[in-house]
Amino acid sequence: MQALLAFMPILLSAILLVGLNWPAKRAMPVVFIATALIAVLGWEMSLNRVVASTLQGGLITLSVLWIIFGAILLLNTLKHSGGILAIREGFANITPDRRIQALIIAWLFGCFIEGASGFGTPAAIAAPLLVAMGFPALAAVLLGMMVQSTPVSFGAVGTPILVGLNTGLDTASIGAQLQANGSSWQAYLAQITSQVAITHAIIGTLMPLFMVMMLTRFFGRNRSWKEGLAVAPFAILAGLAFTVPYALTGMLLGPEFPSIIGSLVGLVIVVSAAKAGFLMPKQTWDFAPAKEWPEEWLGSVEIKLESIGNKTPLSVSRAWVPYLLVAALLILSRTNDTVKNALKAVAYKSGDLLGEKGITAVIDPLYLPGGILAIVVIATFFLHRMKWSEMRAAIGESGKVLFGAGFVLMFTVPMVRIMINSGVNLSGLKSMPIAMAQYVADTFGASYAFFAPTVGAMGAFIAGSNTVSNMMLAQFQFGVAENLAITSSMIVAVQAVGAAAGNMIAIHNVVAASATVGLLGREGATLRRTILPTLYYLAMAGLITCLALYVFGVRDALSA
Repeated sequence: MQALLAFMPILLSAILLVGLNWPAKRAMPVVFIATALIAVLGWEMSLNRVVASTLQGGLITLSVLWIIFGAILLLNTLKHSGGILAIREGFANITPDRRIQALIIAWLFGCFIEGASGFGTPAAIAAPLLVAMGFPALAAVLLGMMVQSTPVSFGAVGTPILVGLNTGLDTASIGAQLQANGSSWQAYLAQITSQVAITHAIIGTLMPLFMVMMLTRFFGRNRSWKEGLAVAPFAILAGLAFTVPYALTGMLLGPEFPSIIGSLVGLVIVVSAAKAGFLMPKQTWDFAPAKEWPEEWLGSVEIKLESIGNKTPLSVSRAWVPYLLVAALLILSRTNDTVKNALKAVAYKSGDLLGEKGITAVIDPLYLPGGILAIVVIATFFLHRMKWSEMRAAIGESGKVLFGAGFVLMFTVPMVRIMINSGVNLSGLKSMPIAMAQYVADTFGASYAFFAPTVGAMGAFIAGSNTVSNMMLAQFQFGVAENLAITSSMIVAVQAVGAAAGNMIAIHNVVAASATVGLLGREGATLRRTILPTLYYLAMAGLITCLALYVFGVRDALSA
């Protein structure tokens, strides 16, 4: 009964969004109320703690909305400056094939943005850019969600590992065990990082092919898997061009830069190959004319390239400068302590909300990707020599996007915080996520290794974050591994891998991505499709885990 109650918010979300096709703005308030009732009546959380968790979720939502606003504002700024037209023409000069454009923009550029900033930013940036390129809004969101998989565990300059695992594991006691065995916490974390990188690289190599097959199957004239499969050689090249340097960086340099280095190397290789015609498909593939698209595919955010009038066309290099600035500033702000501290000097720190210990929130408006994006918008105003009327129009159009997204997220994120904070209660029960994971472990016993990635995905589905999933469940995964006498580093590693895959079906990630292209209300349509790559990812991760533990006998310092 405890496990069933803990699962109820997830089950209810799935039933309403996917089964009944309710819009998120209608479904999530219902799920939030159900979660609060379960917390108070089932977990005996105090009403004060539930309200404090709700306030915490509201403050976190402000940070998410700031990122959304920054992403769409940059896009609208480039729309009015003429930058989007130049970018579109630049990609068209590489190839008019939509499948290849998806690989370059969604996969490689998306991986780069994930590595630099994380927290759902790739979908918020790549999806609007794809719409500007002429992709259906629903296809753009689907591709933006699918890229939130392989690069995510090393997103935001390694935050899911450096913060998620370091705060989610009992480093003191584990470190003492390791020291007794002649090892160290640093060596253990490095092994986990290598295992995460290798597992992701094996699975992620086929993700670009999966992406183009989903594109042609659900958005092509002929609804054909084969039209996606026809680009398999080039798609696998795009996969390897990212995953090989990605895995090597994870094994040799640590968790900060695998996604960044992998994507940069991949972009150079793939763009060069496309221009040279290497492994390119013989036939060009495109969508049907826009007038034939179903209403479900269309978003309310339109980018009318002709609206820039008689402005002097921008060069492709000048048009790309804002996005390159975003990448450079994100990396600098995450790797340079002086810059990081300067940006974090402007911050709101709540303290313990309503006196509830540990329920706090911090908003760093300049350090968040939204702040970086806003800084770049100001720079773009001058670099592209815009008029104030153009900038005012961009701001106005961007502000409208926030209202729908804000309403949904103001229920979704507080629901997550209630579940996470439910471990402090009068019933003596563990938190809801831990209860769910415990049930899975007890049910599957020694076969748990196959399902360990799914537990991580479950945490990300709830929280919409690889980092938060690791914080919630890493210690539990470690404990299960110890109890089952299997290699703990591998189980913790696939916790991070599964949590990355869970981002593809995380509700408020879908809402945030949908908001940037005006697709609010049709989140269920995206979720019904992203469940396919998610199942592939989790099944492969589970299989790799079992092979590593029971066939190849992977060991660590704690199992030696």
